[in-house]
Amino acid sequence: MSPDPASNRVRRDAKARLLNASLAVIREKGFAATSVDDLCQAAGVTKGGFFHHFPSKEDLGVAAANHWSEITDVLFADASYHNHADPLQRVLGYIDFRSGLLQGAVPEFTCLVGTMVQETFDTSPAIRAACAASICGHAARLEPDIAAAMERYHASGDWTACDLALHTQAVLQGAFILAKATGDVEVARASVRHLRRYIELLFGQSGINQETAP
Repeated sequence: MSPDPASNRVRRDAKARLLNASLAVIREKGFAATSVDDLCQAAGVTKGGFFHHFPSKEDLGVAAANHWSEITDVLFADASYHNHADPLQRVLGYIDFRSGLLQGAVPEFTCLVGTMVQETFDTSPAIRAACAASICGHAARLEPDIAAAMERYHASGDWTACDLALHTQAVLQGAFILAKATGDVEVARASVRHLRRYIELLFGQSGINQETAP
């Protein structure tokens, strides 16, 4: 018997709904507190449908981290800060873009992989690796602009483009934690503003105008 295309499409849709639901539910409740039932209810999928696609909640966590990476890669690839001719302006534009994303309730702007890795780094090597790939991969895409800015502005010291790219992620993830701890998005925005000032100072360009955040 030939496979039923409609049935295959329904199964694919169920998987997509589960992955999309996981982005919201896990950021709101945390990975440990999120149950399979929670995900099924949010996605409108049966438990049987869940386990058809994901043998375990851990497998869902790995897939969710990869799904998050795919979605955010598109978001950042299409951002207007890439249009700057000056590499330092691209780096600062990236920071401004991140600041502009700090909108709405805390679960709406915080990072899925940052949330998951805080809970699972010692209990799930597979989820930890997927989260590390997402965070470090994001930093790696910023690294060429930093390296180009270092060359253009003759910036050097006991730091590298890789160091600074990873530092941007450390500050951003820390800003999310502060927002969660205080319930105040402005605390996160202040941290991002400090990051911008720090990068300006590293390149001897203090006081560069900030872009209008989206």
